[in-house]
Amino acid sequence: MSILLAPSMLSANFGQLDKDVELVNEGAADWFHLDIMDGVFVPNISYGFPVVKAMAKKARKPLDAHLMIVDPDRYLSNFAELGVEWLSVHYEACTHLHRTIQAIKALGMKAGVALNPHTSITLIEDILMDVDYVLIMSVNPGFGGQSFIGNALDKVRRLKRMIDEKGAKCLIQVDGGVTTKNARALEEAGADVLVAGSAVFGAQDPMEAMRLIKG
Repeated sequence: MSILLAPSMLSANFGQLDKDVELVNEGAADWFHLDIMDGVFVPNISYGFPVVKAMAKKARKPLDAHLMIVDPDRYLSNFAELGVEWLSVHYEACTHLHRTIQAIKALGMKAGVALNPHTSITLIEDILMDVDYVLIMSVNPGFGGQSFIGNALDKVRRLKRMIDEKGAKCLIQVDGGVTTKNARALEEAGADVLVAGSAVFGAQDPMEAMRLIKG
């Protein structure tokens, strides 16, 4: 399949949110990526349920929520009710990861596990057959506009090999510092979904930026 693009709405202009949602609707993007931060798991607070609800009303493409929060189990049903189709939780935030993944699936959503830059992919080997996607953080989570951490490319390659060796079917998503300049390298390494924020919404021509990242 061709690479999927999920613009991060964290980089959107919240003063003209309807306009930026429509930009994603009309552009080459495939999903909406929603970064949910609580100011505890990461040193930032993003947006909550009212903003997600507002975007969901206008969005005509799947919603992909990335929970950078402690105790995500408390809120899984809320995201399902808002129409989120893809939901990822952090390995580092889940004491009982398998149970959380099963709870996400029981609510009718695709389940993903996210890894911070320092977290080894070997730690999720035993969950690969149960998840629909793995989110590799290529910046430290919490803020948009950061530079890509170079070793993430090799991490994607190693994860792709692990998925193939186990016969798993999960996708690889990469989030952080994705640009038109590194999109092809990430695709060649094995990435299936690219999350891009400032590279889309900060571009002079966001429509062209989305097209170029998609390749």
